[in-house]
Amino acid sequence: MNGNDRRPPFAALGDAPPEALFAALPTPCYILDEGQLCRNGESLRKVSDRTGCKILLAQKAFSNFNLYPLLSPYLSGTEASGLYEARLGAEELPGKEVHVYKAAYTPEEAEAVLPYVSHMVFNSPAQLRAYGPLAKAAGKEVGLRINPERSTQEGHALYDPCAPGSRLGVTRAQWDREMTPELRSLLDGLHFHTLCEQDADALAATLSAVGEKFGDVLPGMKWLNFGGGHHITRPGYDLPRLERCIRYAEDRWGVEVYLEPGEAVALNAGFLAARVLDIVRNGDTRTAILDASAACHMPDVLEMPYTPPLYGTVEKGEYWYRLGGPTCLAGDILGDYRFPEPLRTGDLLIFGDMAIYTTCKNNTFNGMPLPPIYVRRRDGSLELLAEFGYEDFKGRLGK
Repeated sequence: MNGNDRRPPFAALGDAPPEALFAALPTPCYILDEGQLCRNGESLRKVSDRTGCKILLAQKAFSNFNLYPLLSPYLSGTEASGLYEARLGAEELPGKEVHVYKAAYTPEEAEAVLPYVSHMVFNSPAQLRAYGPLAKAAGKEVGLRINPERSTQEGHALYDPCAPGSRLGVTRAQWDREMTPELRSLLDGLHFHTLCEQDADALAATLSAVGEKFGDVLPGMKWLNFGGGHHITRPGYDLPRLERCIRYAEDRWGVEVYLEPGEAVALNAGFLAARVLDIVRNGDTRTAILDASAACHMPDVLEMPYTPPLYGTVEKGEYWYRLGGPTCLAGDILGDYRFPEPLRTGDLLIFGDMAIYTTCKNNTFNGMPLPPIYVRRRDGSLELLAEFGYEDFKGRLGK
């Protein structure tokens, strides 16, 4: 492999080839990059400083709590999708805000989450009616998710909360039908989440729809949460447009603005190291079977779907391979890649942008071991954060 094609996911490596940095590590393994996390954090904090908005870490994308103290100076808190994430945010970023949103709470969870959160957001008038008074009595700020009914996704229906018939958020018709004065009096803010790894143009379109649908009720709110999916730290992201959107909401409706990105916090701040176990040929297709699995170790590759970036590949290389995992799933395929020279058994491969939706989303299908997690400190040293074994696999299934 050569390092001539260093795309943004690998900028954190500098000029050193992965073989020199990671050859001694076991594979597969995740490597989180402390320096890139800090650079992302600094970019986010500048947005906060310039606009007055508050930025939360969406833990569904990145939950490596060992690094929360590193991120603490850049964030106002965390966003949680349920009890466990709420507790994690409260414990590992003490003194910060914890916002929780879930499509539906059980009675037990609605009560159990209260000690850990500062803000509790509901998905429907019925859930607000059931648990809003409980949250208010506990001194929490209460919000409701709205659906502005403006889809900005192209080809990713799985991630489109504004699709027809969506279960996520209250439409204006439902608001007019079900939001009584009593329910409205419980609300401190509104929340929308419509984006998935998108630029500020999609936010601007969404915000326009929010204004059209809910502009008359927003002046009575304390805050407006723009949700996540903002690719703020991606090279080329339109920061001025984002900041205009934030200021518009602040000035037009007198609200405090929250953003809760997940990807942007840990974008390009992690790698997955794997090795070639075998190379098989079927017709014209050469498949390199790796010790890493798309299905188990990077499930978004199959769910999105997308082809993850791979260090050292080229667009017009002579040597074409399909990369696959070692599981029995026929579709456990990471993608098709071209290389400047042939792959060989034992070659080290480094996939980029592996800090998000990986360590917090992986699984042990086929009895696959969970990869250990390392952090690359800013001085270049490597430190083991977590390792897993047979008991982690077995313990999920019984005692």
